[in-house]
Amino acid sequence: MENWARSDLATECGAGTDGEGIRVLEREVGRCKICRIQVRDEAAAVRIGKPVGRYVVLECGEISGLDEPELDEARRALSVEIREMAERMTGRRVSHGFSVLVAGLGNRSVTPDAIGPETVKRLSVTRHLRQFDSALFSTVGLCEISAVVPGVLGETGVASAELVKSAVLSVQPDLVIAVDALAARAVERLAATVQLSDTGICPGSGLGEGKWALNRETIGVPVMALGVPTVVESATLVADVLAANGRQPDAAVQPLQREGKRFFVAPKEIDVLVAASGVLLAGAIERAFRI
Repeated sequence: MENWARSDLATECGAGTDGEGIRVLEREVGRCKICRIQVRDEAAAVRIGKPVGRYVVLECGEISGLDEPELDEARRALSVEIREMAERMTGRRVSHGFSVLVAGLGNRSVTPDAIGPETVKRLSVTRHLRQFDSALFSTVGLCEISAVVPGVLGETGVASAELVKSAVLSVQPDLVIAVDALAARAVERLAATVQLSDTGICPGSGLGEGKWALNRETIGVPVMALGVPTVVESATLVADVLAANGRQPDAAVQPLQREGKRFFVAPKEIDVLVAASGVLLAGAIERAFRI
């Protein structure tokens, strides 16, 4: 992939078709298209720039434009993928004794980066019920769910990974779900695609700023990454226009990637898109952990 074509989506990084070290399975659930990808070895991982592991990319159309039946269909399809991956990662069945910590990553004050906080805001948490009212907990139909919104380093002075690790030490969950905004290569994928993976996440990596990884090795429990793309790099937009006019983009976009000249672009209706994405993700997480 060209170095200007930044994307967090496995399907945009050369992993969308079967190849050496990569296995792909595609299926449709109603209007949702689901692509399951397994990156099997380090050679394939290096080739596509993604860690070895499993990825699921769900395309459902612009989330804010879904009517209630369509939204419920997408929520249901996504919940099946989340639950299956959660049980595979932990080796446990979801039950009353299962505990999941949802980490809403990102900056709630910067709309394109607020997918994590928006999801947590709409999430039903139950850990406190299990601790203080077990009778009520047994009636809610969900396993133990807790949540944390660690903010960003510039706000707190503490890396998100450090705060999530502290929460993990206190809560002792079976699984962490790290929810974050992603970067896409194609404009039509913004707030229209969901990706989950079992490889963890590096907060800020969509903007090229990730340094603190959230994964089993760093925090001690399995970490599922769940995200929706909200931005594209300006260089990709320029490259698309040039390519459409028969010009080679590589040399032309290089000035846009110089220090201080890299920009990420979001749609003008990003506030609506992020809110709708939060509704979808929160609903899918709750459905995935019903018991």
